Amino acid sequence: MRPFEVYDTLSRSARRFQPITPPKVGLFVCGLTPYDDAHIGHGRFAVVFDMVARALRRWGYRVFYVQNVTNVEDKVIQRGAELGVDPLKLSDRYFRAWRDAMERLGVRSVNYYPHATDYLPEIIEQIRSLVDRGYAYASEGSVYYSVARFPAYGQLSGQKTEALRPGARLELDASKRAPEDFALWKAATPGEPSWESPWGPGRPGWHIEDTAITVRLLGARYDIHGGGVDLKFPHHEAEIAQAEGATGASPLVNYWMHNGMLTLRGEKMAKSVGNVVGLAETLDHFGPDVLRFYYLNAHYRSPLDFQPGKSLEEAREAFATLAKPAEAIRAAFARARDPGPAELPDAVRRESGTVVERLDAALSDDFHTREAIAQLFGWGRSVGPWLERLHELGSTDLAILAAPYDWATEVLGVPGEVAAPAADVGPVVEAALAARSRARARGDYAEADRIRDDLAAAGIGLEDRAGATRWSPAPRSPP
Repeated sequence: MRPFEVYDTLSRSARRFQPITPPKVGLFVCGLTPYDDAHIGHGRFAVVFDMVARALRRWGYRVFYVQNVTNVEDKVIQRGAELGVDPLKLSDRYFRAWRDAMERLGVRSVNYYPHATDYLPEIIEQIRSLVDRGYAYASEGSVYYSVARFPAYGQLSGQKTEALRPGARLELDASKRAPEDFALWKAATPGEPSWESPWGPGRPGWHIEDTAITVRLLGARYDIHGGGVDLKFPHHEAEIAQAEGATGASPLVNYWMHNGMLTLRGEKMAKSVGNVVGLAETLDHFGPDVLRFYYLNAHYRSPLDFQPGKSLEEAREAFATLAKPAEAIRAAFARARDPGPAELPDAVRRESGTVVERLDAALSDDFHTREAIAQLFGWGRSVGPWLERLHELGSTDLAILAAPYDWATEVLGVPGEVAAPAADVGPVVEAALAARSRARARGDYAEADRIRDDLAAAGIGLEDRAGATRWSPAPRSPP
């Protein structure tokens, strides 16, 4: 396993990575709230952590990557009401569109996309534990987390609890003991989805969905939590408070990674005001290679401002320069003879290996993809004199010229998409099957079918026989 350093938001420092149970790495990333079409800001976090998972797997770590789906939440319910559509069906529709976009974008490193509604028993059990331990209280059919009971609240973001004010995803509620307290369980409202609980019918709050999922799938403590910098407060602060309060284990996460925001002309992308650039439309126009290149040609923690009519046009031109040698070399393999009439000088052979090492070194320094791309441009200049002579080289020498580009394809996903290395999916498949069994037991066959379809999309086939379900790897349907 290759050692590397990663910037940890909580400690505000770059730290050497040490997994809890090497070589295994538990990675959780806050995923989509699917209530509308995804925009290119969503694509950035997906590509960033796809790159992280690819790099870790290249370096010998066994990554279990979980990205949740917030399929029951205020925005989903509001959007469903506006359209006159069942909110759970609405979120399922937009999530499927997201998966299609991810397939096109080459984001295939996620092992499991758990939906919040699949984990209602775990959510209720975690809330019950928080109430029993004195971290939460019931009021008028809802349950709230008492922020005052968790002195470490605010350490991740550096913000004070006084900064928590009513607004997006945070409602003014007279039933709370303190304004900063947040909902773990929301009492049922007419016309909204609800489930039974010890506190009456209702639905989970936004924050509790994530920690119920991670404790179930990754344990009370795990290695890396990723997400956008905008989620640090209050969402990630709430996750820490909930999980550590419920389990007594600390810290919840060893390394917090936050990617920078992608803005549009200096403003945060927001569907509510219409300043968004659609992800699917961008993929249609520019293709996945150019968009991945655009995201990764900046350090993941840096803000990235998108300028329509400029940003992706410049990225397309730069990517074409980067990809030209790789495409020529790979095309030459089809007609290569071994040995060829010419041979690479020893200096070029050594340089190829040196460049690959520099590429790994760049990502070992807090996943510095911009530096890695600079190394690839440098290698392109070294390869340039040989592009007119590729027909003279044998396959061994062509492989040497291709090695840095093969690294880029494997880790960055460009030039040319490849599937991420296979991972051990047994534990997550079993968790999904348990959720499917619970759905069937309560008669929710639509939910059971959705879980089955998601597993099939991930290459897992199911066979129901004699009251039991068997699973096995199955060929993935073509995109």
